[in-house]
Amino acid sequence: MKLSKLFTRTLRESPKDEESTNAKLLTRAGFVFKNSAGVYSFLPLGWRVMQKIVGIVKEEINAIGGQEMFMPALVEKKYWEATGRWDVEIGFEVKGKKDKNASFVLGWSHEDVLASMATKFISSYKDLPKAVYQFQTKFRNEPRTKSGLLRGREFMMKDLYSFHKSEEDLFRYYDEVREAYLKIFERCGLKTIYTLAGGGPFTISNTHEFQVLAGVGEDKIFVCSKCCYAENSEISKLKDGDKCPKCGGKVQEKKSIEVGNIFPLGTKYSEAFNLYYSDKNGDKKPVVMGSYGIGISRLMGTIVEIYNDKNGIIWSESVAPFKIHLIVLDGKSKEADKIYNDLQKAGVEVLYDDREGESPGEKFADADLIGCPIRIVVSEKTLEKDSVEVKKRNVSEIKLISRNKIKEYV
Repeated sequence: MKLSKLFTRTLRESPKDEESTNAKLLTRAGFVFKNSAGVYSFLPLGWRVMQKIVGIVKEEINAIGGQEMFMPALVEKKYWEATGRWDVEIGFEVKGKKDKNASFVLGWSHEDVLASMATKFISSYKDLPKAVYQFQTKFRNEPRTKSGLLRGREFMMKDLYSFHKSEEDLFRYYDEVREAYLKIFERCGLKTIYTLAGGGPFTISNTHEFQVLAGVGEDKIFVCSKCCYAENSEISKLKDGDKCPKCGGKVQEKKSIEVGNIFPLGTKYSEAFNLYYSDKNGDKKPVVMGSYGIGISRLMGTIVEIYNDKNGIIWSESVAPFKIHLIVLDGKSKEADKIYNDLQKAGVEVLYDDREGESPGEKFADADLIGCPIRIVVSEKTLEKDSVEVKKRNVSEIKLISRNKIKEYV
C-alpha cells in the first residue's frame, strides 16, 4: 500500500473528546474514526489489524473443532421472551417507524437464537458434541461509554457456543477452549491471567475471565504473585496481602482489562427451547451448553494500551497492519519503488511512504505513530553505501543493511 493512496491521514493532535491512550493513538494514526459515543468505524489500517486478530482466532478455534457461521444482528422478540431476556436493559429495542411497539432487539448475545436453531439439527446422542462460532457486531446500551474501544455500544465479538451430552463433556471442552484462548492472546502479544468470576442465573458454576494487567483497566482482580491464581474482586473474599488459597503465595490487588470470558451455561437455554436429545437408552435429556466470548475490537484496544510509547503505537508482527514501513527520502523514488515491488513479490506486507513534499521528520513521526514493526529508509546517504537504513519499532538501534540482503533480513 502506498501511503499517498491511503484513504486516511495522520493527525498531529489528539482528539479532545478522548481520554484513553488507545482511542487517542488509534484516531491520530488513522486506524479508527469516532462516529458517536461508543461507536467507531474501523478505517483501512484498523480493519487490517482486526482481520489479523480474526485470523489468529479462527486458526485456534478451528483447531478445537469450532465451525464458523453467521447469525443475524436483528433478533426477534420471541427468542428473548423464551429465556426471559427481553426486558434486559442493556439491549437496544428496534421497531419500524410505523410500528407502535418494538418486536426486535439488536443482538447483544446469541445463545437464544442458536439454541432455537439447534433443535432442528440435534436430536440424538450421536449428534453431540458440536461447537459453532461467529464474528458478529454486538450492540449494548452501555450507560458509560469510555476508554475508547474498551467499552462501546457497538463492537465486534467472536462468540463460540458448544453443545454436549453431559456436564462432564462440557467441562472437557471448557478446558480445551481455555487452552485455545491462552494461545490466541499469546499470539496477539498479551499475557493473560485466567481469573475466576461470578456465575449468575444462566450458568451451572463459576465462569472464568481472561484478564490483562493494566493501570487503565476497569476490573479489579486479586492475583497470586507466585502461581497466578486469580479471582475477580466482584466475587472474591480475598484481600490485598492475603495468602493464596492454592499455593500460599502473596495475593495482590491489580487493575486489569477483560479480553475474553467462558461460561458453562448448563441447560437453561436448552430447556427454554425444548432442545433435547435421546441417549443410548432412548431417554430424553436436555443438551448441556457452553458459551465463550472474545471482544475482537476490545482486544485491539488492549494491545494499544499495553504497547505504545510517547511517539505512537508499537504493533507486534502478528497483528500489525503491515510488517514494513518503507520511507523514501531525497527523491530516490526509483530505488525505493524497486524495493517495494520486490518485497511485495516476496509476499511481504509493505506500507510505502512515497509522499512528496513531507519532510523526513514528518515521515519518521508518522512511521512511529502508525507503529509497523520494521522501518526501512531509502535515501541518498544510504544508497552511497548501496544500503538501506533499518530500524525496529520497539528498539532505538539503527542498522545499515545491504540492498541485496533486505529480503533475507525481513
